[in-house]
Amino acid sequence: MADVAALVRAHWTRGAPGRDAPGELVTALYRWWVVAMVLKILGATWDISWHFRWLRDDLAPPHLLNTVGTVMVIGLVVIHSYTGIGVDRATLRWMQWGLGVFLVAAPLDVINHRVNGLDITAWSPSHALLYLGTGLMSVGLLVGWNRHGRADRYFYPVTCFLWFTVLDNFMFLNQHQEYGVLGLAAWERGTPYAEDSLLQFAADQLHRPLDYIAVENFTLPTPDWLYPSWAVLTGLGTLLLARILVGRRWTATTIIVGYLVFRCVAWALLAAAGFPISTVPFFLLAGALAIDLSCQLMTRMRPLVGAAAVTAAAYAALWLQHAYIAAPPSDFASALYVVVPLAGLWGLFEHLGSGGVRRIEQHLAAVRDWRVRG
Repeated sequence: MADVAALVRAHWTRGAPGRDAPGELVTALYRWWVVAMVLKILGATWDISWHFRWLRDDLAPPHLLNTVGTVMVIGLVVIHSYTGIGVDRATLRWMQWGLGVFLVAAPLDVINHRVNGLDITAWSPSHALLYLGTGLMSVGLLVGWNRHGRADRYFYPVTCFLWFTVLDNFMFLNQHQEYGVLGLAAWERGTPYAEDSLLQFAADQLHRPLDYIAVENFTLPTPDWLYPSWAVLTGLGTLLLARILVGRRWTATTIIVGYLVFRCVAWALLAAAGFPISTVPFFLLAGALAIDLSCQLMTRMRPLVGAAAVTAAAYAALWLQHAYIAAPPSDFASALYVVVPLAGLWGLFEHLGSGGVRRIEQHLAAVRDWRVRG
């Protein structure tokens, strides 16, 4: 930390994005980004479990942990913006817009809870803005690290972690159902995870007694088709994009194994501390393996064949998990209309991976030059 601080002080002058700087300074800044994102992910993971046990509290420990990570993000964006070190213009804009959206969404979420009460569901507009802000920052980090961190010996592990943040950001929404299915089962057993005050508050919002319908609305408020569809199109879609852009075999499997290990460790720690626990989406591993294997096919029909293989593998694994472990309620017929948009995404991602991103950037640069000349 002292060495990094000394480097920052030595280069603390205003500069344009893309400014030359020592490689060790650029690497150090991105590694601090990793620390900040780890704190945000830990806080968010603890937060959803917390809200399945107690009524909401603005100053709850998970919020404070997430806030520490956010403060670090603010500091890093300020450093990048003022000095221009470690970023180009596009990277910096992704980071700035992501942070801006997140900082606007945070007070809106507090106001939303004040007005609408519990609002525990992860699928709310104010929560969507929080995810959007975090997602934009993750995109900026991926772009910046890909352009400025290739000389680092830990380039690939850091790249996988940054894709992990994108995956976790998408899959966080599905955790509502993953906690909810076990929360509802615990209530039916007569040993609810949530305190009576929380369950009664949820029932009062529906203007009904504390019964099965009230608890089900609190724990599983989304339709059954949403859980598997979202997991495949956004979760496995993220892994597919990572595999294509990174270009290394078993990238999708590596990222999902890291994600599942993290979820299992979090599960064990939360259970040991007496907090509510969730199901873990082990079925995503089958989908990730299908992605890595399908990407090795040498055929023009790869997007269609791969999408069918990935969808079939993921839904079959989800059925097995539902039958032998535990999983949220799922409409398995949704596989029929998930496979088509997944094939479309596959074709788009392959276009981006084959140089589409560079062509888009060149087009945008030409548009900017034309505006300047005009």
